[in-house]
Amino acid sequence: MRRVVLEGRGNFEEWRKAARAFAAAGILPHEIDWHEKSNEPGFAFQRDALPPDPPANSKPMTVPPAFMTLAEAVICHSDPKRFSLLYSLLWRIQENRHLLDLSSDEEVSRARLMQKSVYRDAHKMTAFVRFKEVAAPAGGRRKFTAWFEPDHYVVARKASFFQRRFTDMDWLIATPKGSAAWNGERLTISNAPCEKPDISDATDDLWRTYYANIFNPARLKVKAMHAEMPKKYWKNLPEADLIPGLIADAEAKVLAMAERGATMPLPYHNRIQEAAARMPVPEMAPAGTLEALREDAAVCSQCPLHARATQTVFGEGPVDAKIMFVGEQPGDQEDLAGRPFVGPAGKVFDDAIAQAGIDRSRLYVTNAVKHFKYEPRGKRRIHQRPNLGEVQQCRWWLKLELDLIKPKVIVAMGATALYSLTGEKQKLEDLRGRPIAMEEGRMLFVTVHPSYLLRIPDEERKARELARFRQDMNLIKGLAA
Repeated sequence: MRRVVLEGRGNFEEWRKAARAFAAAGILPHEIDWHEKSNEPGFAFQRDALPPDPPANSKPMTVPPAFMTLAEAVICHSDPKRFSLLYSLLWRIQENRHLLDLSSDEEVSRARLMQKSVYRDAHKMTAFVRFKEVAAPAGGRRKFTAWFEPDHYVVARKASFFQRRFTDMDWLIATPKGSAAWNGERLTISNAPCEKPDISDATDDLWRTYYANIFNPARLKVKAMHAEMPKKYWKNLPEADLIPGLIADAEAKVLAMAERGATMPLPYHNRIQEAAARMPVPEMAPAGTLEALREDAAVCSQCPLHARATQTVFGEGPVDAKIMFVGEQPGDQEDLAGRPFVGPAGKVFDDAIAQAGIDRSRLYVTNAVKHFKYEPRGKRRIHQRPNLGEVQQCRWWLKLELDLIKPKVIVAMGATALYSLTGEKQKLEDLRGRPIAMEEGRMLFVTVHPSYLLRIPDEERKARELARFRQDMNLIKGLAA
C-alpha cells in the first residue's frame, strides 16, 4: 500500500501530477492510500509514496473532456475521499469511455453530487460575500475586507470573478479555507486559513435599510428562503438579524396591506389618462375592405407562429387584380420588411414575370401562411416548412383574400400553396403546367416555388428548371388575357 499525502486545498494540478505518475506506473486504485495534509499534522510526503518509473512501453492514460470538468470541481470538495474516488474513475474510464454517462453508477453518482455541492458553494460565495471598508493610506486606493465561510475549497475557483467585478478597489476575502487578495495589479491566493476579522462599517446599516424596504411579506416563503439563504450564512450578513422579526410580523403586515387597499388612483394615473386622451384616434379602414382585412391580420394569434415572427406579412396588390400568386410563407427578409417576395426567391420571381411581360404592380401576391417560421442557428434564422395545422389556421385569411380580390387566375407556387388552396395533398408534378377549373369560373395553375430553383445544386439542371418556370409564367399571362 502506497501512502500519499497532498495539500488538498483545491489544487487540481497537485492531484493530477500524482495520479498521472501512479497511473503510468500501473499502480491500481486499491494500492494507494490517499490523504490530505490538513488532516495529517506533521506528516511529510514520504519517499516510498513516490511511484516507480513507468515501463518503457506503457501508454499514457487519456480521458474525455467531461472528466476534466468533473475532476476540477470535485478536487475542491472537502471530502478526503475525493482523491481516491477520482483515481478510481480515471482507471475505469480507460475501459469504458462513456462511464460518466452512467448516472446509476455509484462512483459516478458520488462524484456528481460532489461537483454539484462545489458549484453551489461557489455560487453562494458570489451571493453572500459582503465587503467592509477598512482604513487605507492617505491618497491611496480604498481598501475592503470580507469574511466568508465556505464548505469547500472554492476561494481560488471564484477569485477571478471578484477581480473582474471589483477591479477598481483593493480587497481581501478571508475564509477558514484560504484567502484571495487584489491590489490593483496582482491577484494573490493563499491556502493559509484565516481568522474572522472584527470589522464593521456604515454600509451595514445601508444593507439593513435596503433589505427591510424590499422585503415583501405577501410573498414570503420561509422554506425557499432557508434553501437559498441557509442560516449558516446569516451570522456574516448585516441584514440577516432583521429576518426573524420580518418573518414574525409578516402575517400582520399582509392584513394591514389589505386594509389599506387603494381607494384613489396613483398620483400619476390622471396624467397618463390625460395624455392618452390627447392622442389622435387612428382611423380604421372601412369594414369589408382589403385594408381592414390587413389590419385584422396584423394582430392574428391563431397559431404559435405569431409569437416569434417580427410581424404579419399580408398580401399586397390591387383589389381588382386578375392574377393572384400564392407562395408558402414569408422568409427572413420578408419578415423584416413586412412585404411578400422581396428576398432571394422574390428576385427570381420578379425576373421571371418581367421576362414574361407581366407587371407585378397589377398582381396580387400573398402566401399560404402569413408568419415566418424558422429555427435560430447562431445569428441566422433558418427557414422551416409550416406544418399542416399551421397551414389550416391560415386558410381562413387566404379565403378572405380570394373573396375580396376575385382573381381570374390563381397560381399555386409550391406544395404548401396547393394544399392551402385545395385542401388536398397532391403531387405537384402531376398538376403542373395545365389550368384546372375552380369554382366561380376561376382557373388554378400549379408551378414550383421560386425558392426551389435556388436550392438546385447542379447548374445545368438549375438552368433547365428556370427556363421551365419562365415558360409557366408565359402560360399564366395567356390565361389572364
